Amino acid sequence: MRKSAELRKAEIVAAALDLADRIGPDRVTTGAVASRIGVTQAALFRHFPTKAALWQAVAEHVAEGLATAWDEALRLGDTPTIRLRALISAQFAQIGATPALPMLLFSRELNVTNAELRAIFHGKLSAFRGLLAREVAAGQDAGLLRGDIAANDAAALLTSLVQGVAIRWALGTRDFDLRAEGLRLFDVQYRLLATDGE
Repeated sequence: MRKSAELRKAEIVAAALDLADRIGPDRVTTGAVASRIGVTQAALFRHFPTKAALWQAVAEHVAEGLATAWDEALRLGDTPTIRLRALISAQFAQIGATPALPMLLFSRELNVTNAELRAIFHGKLSAFRGLLAREVAAGQDAGLLRGDIAANDAAALLTSLVQGVAIRWALGTRDFDLRAEGLRLFDVQYRLLATDGE
């Protein structure tokens, strides 16, 4: 049975992400992706006429997953503390579900070859930092978080925490629970940002 174009595109994007995780984003070729899903390169090019177009679809897929996860996280609680922790948890869950993501961020494909890909990921990272800053500011307004640290600086620290744990996980043997370790360190960071009464 022939697959619909949308189903085939989703399969191609999933294969590209899987290969990016297994062999690194810079070694992924359209031929390798085609082979992975059992089609010819010509068949792949009917869906994505260039490698850049394929990476664009990969980026859009990842970005959509992140945005959905963040929206769900923000609905989980009615306090800035709960929402901050939920955002961090959602980010680690998305990285765990898309293990190629940390390597994509440092790939030649992203940083040298494909400006559109870089713009999508930069936009998403900025959006995440903005959501964190908003919740930090709300926590400061509620007297839960220290007011002597700029909300944007606190958000940058939290973003760096996520990136650091993700890189340690991705470069290592993945022998620890990414989300659990990330939330443990978030709790440490949160205590440093919290007011004495929190």
